[in-house]
Amino acid sequence: MAYEHLLVGVEDAVAVITLNRPKVLNALSQALMDELVTALETCDQGGRVRCIVVWGGPRVFAAGADVREMADATSADVIRSYRFHQWARIRRVATPIVAAVSGYALGGGCELALACDIIVASETARFGQPEIHLGLMPGAGGTQRLTRTAGKSRAMEMVLTGRVITAEEALAAGVVSRVVPSELCLEEARRLAREIAAQPPLAVRLAKESVLQAFETSLESGLAFERRSFHTLFSTEDKREGIRAFLDKRPPEFTGR
Repeated sequence: MAYEHLLVGVEDAVAVITLNRPKVLNALSQALMDELVTALETCDQGGRVRCIVVWGGPRVFAAGADVREMADATSADVIRSYRFHQWARIRRVATPIVAAVSGYALGGGCELALACDIIVASETARFGQPEIHLGLMPGAGGTQRLTRTAGKSRAMEMVLTGRVITAEEALAAGVVSRVVPSELCLEEARRLAREIAAQPPLAVRLAKESVLQAFETSLESGLAFERRSFHTLFSTEDKREGIRAFLDKRPPEFTGR
């Protein structure tokens, strides 16, 4: 598909989706979010793509929502809008998503990175929820995902003051999985995505869903969900291939069946 605000490419079962509004620092307009959700859902279908990288470019990931779209909006306008349905659709994407963050990931940009499954950050990455400076607060998951990831005290400080944290602080808080030199950020995210894409697709999808359940259920319910998913994988061809390859001391050839 042709997109106005994105660049999309697929290679070796890995899709790279690049946010492409550089003149406004990749501000997350309704139009960009519509395209992003469409691109993610398209990648999630058909089985060709096994991992997705979301990237904003070397200078900025996304500097937040498009404030101009909110300037004259009323409570009723926001309630009637479908803006938050887009975020719910991102949550339902079964294919693993790696965010490659270089430069600023602020407001909605930070929330978008947090909505991904793994964050690879460059040394220049900066994360923050500065909505408080606009008389607002995070509305696309910032108060929830950031708290679950970084803990109450760190999240409370960032949300209530608008403080921006560095890549190293984000690593220490568990917000990102690794920090790399700026020029290697996209390639490191691609390398990680290729590693994930080489794994058995059904096991990857069920494992992703099981990890996400840890944020949404009790321990007992989460363990039951994990166990059901584990049992399900015993009926797959990939499970048989994986064990045969291990015993034969050869690389497995996973097919997603």
